[in-house]
Amino acid sequence: MTVEVEPAEVSGSRGQLGRVLANLLDNARRHAREGVTVTVRREGAWAVLAVADDGDGVAEADRERIFERFVRLDAARSRDDGGAGLGLAIARDVAVRHGGTLTASAAPTGGALFELRLPLAG
Repeated sequence: MTVEVEPAEVSGSRGQLGRVLANLLDNARRHAREGVTVTVRREGAWAVLAVADDGDGVAEADRERIFERFVRLDAARSRDDGGAGLGLAIARDVAVRHGGTLTASAAPTGGALFELRLPLAG
């Protein structure tokens, strides 16, 4: 795992935001072939946490759907291995409650890229 951090401070629930990060890292680790990259950067008044993997990625048509409750794209996985399909929905809800966003797109490595944007504390 590669981690790049530019200092950025946000306000909010440490527990809830920690849960979002844990969920994104768990998803990336589960779907990565070899690597996961985590970056934190500032963009204007926002802190941006990006988690990217080098797996198969998420098809563009499914990138909003994966944030719905109980959606699991890989039906072959058992619930013991893949969860209940709630993690990303909860993560997005937490982001919105903190004044931010959580999006999915294609990573430069070909896998999935999740970006959590939160307003900087100030």
